[in-house]
Parts: sequence; structure tokens; C-alpha cells
Amino acid sequence: MSTSLYSKGLRLTGLVAITLACTVLISCTSNEASDGWQSLFDGETLDGWRSVGGNAPYAIEDGAIVGTMTAGTPNSFLITENEYGDFILELDIKLEGETTNSGVQTRSHIDETANNGRGRVYGRQVEIDPAPRAWTGGIYDEARRGWLYPLDLNEAAKAAYKKEAYNHIRIEAIGNEMKTWVNDIPVAHVVDTIDATGFIGLQVHSIGDSALAGKKVYFKNIRIQTENLQPQDFPQGIYTVNLTPNSLTAYETQSGYELLFDGQSNAGWIGAYQDTFPTKGWEIKDGNITVLPANGSESTNGGDIVTTEQFGAFDLSFEFKLTEGANSGVKYFVTLSEQNTGSAIGLEYQVLDDERHPDAKMGKDGNRTLASLYDLIPAQKTNRSTRPIGEWNKGRVVVAPDNTVTHYLNGEKVLQYERGSDEYKKLVSESKYKNWDNFGQADSGHILLQDHGNRVSFRNIKIKRL
Repeated sequence: MSTSLYSKGLRLTGLVAITLACTVLISCTSNEASDGWQSLFDGETLDGWRSVGGNAPYAIEDGAIVGTMTAGTPNSFLITENEYGDFILELDIKLEGETTNSGVQTRSHIDETANNGRGRVYGRQVEIDPAPRAWTGGIYDEARRGWLYPLDLNEAAKAAYKKEAYNHIRIEAIGNEMKTWVNDIPVAHVVDTIDATGFIGLQVHSIGDSALAGKKVYFKNIRIQTENLQPQDFPQGIYTVNLTPNSLTAYETQSGYELLFDGQSNAGWIGAYQDTFPTKGWEIKDGNITVLPANGSESTNGGDIVTTEQFGAFDLSFEFKLTEGANSGVKYFVTLSEQNTGSAIGLEYQVLDDERHPDAKMGKDGNRTLASLYDLIPAQKTNRSTRPIGEWNKGRVVVAPDNTVTHYLNGEKVLQYERGSDEYKKLVSESKYKNWDNFGQADSGHILLQDHGNRVSFRNIKIKRL
């Protein structure tokens, strides 16, 4: 009797255990379905992924996808077989070494014929960068447009990355907007109209140093949401790279940005030393405001144009496109009090074809080259920070309330100085501006686009008062 009851008890206990297990399983499955997250990696196999590009191997170790850096092969990628449109992607990444590199491709594509049939991946990539420049979380356009969001645009986020440890990456791609976080710190914000869909990819970067062969990059906890997306709060004050010409996102507007050029009219602009916009020498067409070519001389055709408003501390962004051999400039703190001939006086962000215009070889130590503070401070550019003639470049000038001024070119910081400092005054005393009293030190001034007799186009001109 007792044996029979004991057997029944075992059967009952087993039934309860099975029931509880099923309940837990159903509950977990329901929770995963209800919050919309889907795992892209099961922890055991590479089902749903394929290797393309280079020949770096991918394996599975302790529930992580592990890519190994390999000499003599181009960038390698493990890409999803499925493509994704709007999504929120989260994963953890660990990278060995401090001179290595990796990244996560989003809405990307492949040229299947490149690399001897291995394919070449292209598209927006979230950077993983342990090097001293610390651009992890920045956005790079792999094999196409280059850097879209270097972390010089958000220096506070450079400290987010943890070396030789797992870093939690969050990527939101919703509509035309892409935002990134590293270890819950907001990093980058790009608005881009291309690539509405594409695959996800995990990169093992090519290596030029054979000593790096064998270094590894680890990916785990890879999950994605594609429905009922709830964007995470993105605090105000983080710079936005908006690639939609002459437009402002709601986030930019809330942050205080305003357009200085609406893409259609000359509203807000007049000729320097004039009461109206020039009747010749400038063209507004196809969303661009363009200096028309004349004889290459300074302000002899339509003349410079200036904003009707004046600005003190500000964050100014603009895009410009040069033609071969062209010269122009964007000036700030232009007071128009000098009543001089030629171009109006002001601090100038140089806009120039460095290769073909003779002004690049004049001045001192390259202080008349592209993005320099003209005739005062040379821009410290790299080949990576410039775009070819005929392509759009992005300029930016930030004047902080403490008079610290920073020039950027395509998102990279190229110079910084303090307006009115002893060092600044010494530079002015040795420049072509030495005879102008208090040059560049006005409390406020106009923004100016220069007519130097060459065809140069501008667009996406926006400003935020600081």
C-alpha cells in the first residue's frame, strides 16, 4: 500500500514538475514575443548568418561569435541572411588590442562580384575603436562615403568604451534617423535618406600589421526588435549630422537650431554694404546658393553676401562644393564697420581647392588652406577629413561663450583657438589684418559667404545660438 502511494506520489511530483516547466517555458516564450525582441544568434550555431568579404574565420566560443584577425585578407563580415528596415539592435562586443578595429553594419549591402567573388560590403557601420582617438559608437559609411559621424562631434562620449571588456551597443534605425549608444551613453545621431533596408553585419577588420594576426573580436547577446519600436530618450545638445539638405529634424529644432538658408530664396541675406540681395553674381537653384564664376577676383561680380541678423556665441554648420581651382570662404563676426573695398572684413573659415589654387601656397605654414582660420591658423587635416572637388564637404564653426572657437571639416576637429587671447593677438599682429583695430573681437557680427570670382555652392546652412 505504502509502495503504491509512494509510486503515485512520484508520478504526481513528476507531473507537477513537468507542468511547472511547461508553464515557465510558455511564460518565457510569451514574454519574448510580447516585448518584440528576437535573438539573431542562438549561442550554438551560425544559422541565419554567412561569411563574406575577406577570409577571417568566425567560430563560436562560450556562447559568443568570435572573429579572428587574419593577415593578407580584406575586411571580413558575418552578415545576416535576412534584411531589416526599421529596428532596434542590441549586442555586446569585446575587442582585443588597442590598435585594432571592428564594427557593426546596419541596413547594408554587398557587391557580390568584388574581392574575387567573396564580395565587398558597403553601408553604414557603427564603429568599434579602442585606439586613442576613441571613436567607438561613431558612424562610418563602409566602402562608400567614409566618415559620417566622427566622435570629434561628441567628445563627451569618447570615454564610454571599455578596453578589453564587453561593451553594450544599442543602435536605433527608425525611418531616416540612426542613433547609437555605448554602455548606455548616447553617442551619435545621423539623418540619412539612403538605405531604407539592408542586412546586419559583424566585422573583422583587415590588418596591415602582421603582429595583430590572431587578435579576436567577440559578439554575443545579439537581439533585434522590428515592431512596436519604442525609441530610447536621446538628451538634448548632442550634435546631429542631418544629410537631408536644408532641413531640420524635430530634435534639431528643439535643440535650438534654425536654418539660415531655406533652399529656395535669399530670405535673410543681403549684399555686404548693400540694402538688398545682389542682382547678379549669385544663383539659387536646386536647393543650392551658388557664387557664379567671374574673373577669379575678390568681390568684383555680385560681391559677398551676409546674414541680415548678427550672432555672438553660436554653432554654425554648412555644406560647400568646390569647383576646380576655386576660392571662397565663410566669415564670421563681420561688422561691416570698416567700409573697405573688396571682401568685407571678418574671421574666415577658408574654402579652397588646396591643390589648384595658388593661395594655398601663400601665407604661413599652410594658414590659407581649406578649413584654416585664414591667414592666422592652419587646419590640421588628414586625407580622411577631405572630400574630392565636386563633392559636398561639411564645415562647422563653434564659438563658445568663453570665446573658444573650433573649426571642423567633415566632422573632424581641425583647429581651435581663443578669440582675444594673447596668442590670438600675436597671430593677428603678424597677419594681413594687423592694421585693423580689435580684428575679430566684436561681441557679435554677420555670417558672410564670399564671392571670390569662382563657382562655389553652399547649402544646409544652419545655426544655433549658444
